[in-house]
Amino acid sequence: MFLPIILVLGLFLLFASFFTVKQQTAAIIERFGKYASTRTSGLQLKIPVVDRIAGKVNLRIQQLDVIIETKTKDNVFVKLKVSVQFKVLQEKVYEAFYKLEYPHDQITSYVFDVVRAEVPKLKLDDVFERKDDIAVAVKRELNEAMSTYGYDIINTLITDIDPDIQVKNAMNRINAADREKTAAEYEAEAGRIRIVAKAKAEAESKRLQGQGIADQRREIARGLVESVDVLNRVGINSQEASALIVVTQHYDTLQAIGADTNSNLILLPNSPQAGSEMLNNMVASFTASNQVGEAMKKANSNKRKGTGKKDIFGGSTEVEPENEE
Repeated sequence: MFLPIILVLGLFLLFASFFTVKQQTAAIIERFGKYASTRTSGLQLKIPVVDRIAGKVNLRIQQLDVIIETKTKDNVFVKLKVSVQFKVLQEKVYEAFYKLEYPHDQITSYVFDVVRAEVPKLKLDDVFERKDDIAVAVKRELNEAMSTYGYDIINTLITDIDPDIQVKNAMNRINAADREKTAAEYEAEAGRIRIVAKAKAEAESKRLQGQGIADQRREIARGLVESVDVLNRVGINSQEASALIVVTQHYDTLQAIGADTNSNLILLPNSPQAGSEMLNNMVASFTASNQVGEAMKKANSNKRKGTGKKDIFGGSTEVEPENEE
């Protein structure tokens, strides 16, 4: 009657002697409460009742996210999210299991200590620019502290920097104002370029227009000279030819004005003798101008010689000779 009991007990002890360990996991075996061995992945054997599995240690890379609120050098409070990637070294499973009970709390404490020592040295803008330096400092400090307990710090990352909401709004306003200033400067420069280009275009247009008018008048004068030459060859003197040309141009102008129905131009006087009178006035003006010019030349010549001569208006001018010493 004891045989079935013995068989059942034997089977229980047999099955209790074997156990499995998952991949990337280490099992700690204790014998009567004392560390006995470390078992890795696969099928393992232990002594029933005597040996027991005290615990299992994860050998895979783990990540711990730590959120820290601290103050910068310019008295701005920011929240930083630090992601710590770590793993337990397979050859130091004993230290990781027995020397440190709460590894996450230990890592969090070191992260707080390093970040709150580094960030207050920097201004807010420098925190964004030098976040990699902060991460390197955190990794260096953690490696020095956690290697004793069998932990290897793979990497540390500053994944988020979150200033106070009012500071973010102020930064956004500063950025928007700076961009508006840049846009205004570009618009002003574009306006200046347009004004300069328009002025250059107008200057070139006026230059070409003046050149065209000059060429037109030059051709008109050449045509008038040729017309006078032709009329002289048929026995008409220069004065008669000039009068004929003036009268012809006068009536051509009247015809052009009459052809334009929207013209408001009125020529005064508008008589058949207008062309002749205009020519006579022009000839008289040219003759008087030439006489005045000749008289002024003679007066200047006599003044240089130092003798008294009559001026252009019939008066006398006495010029005293200069004393020579």
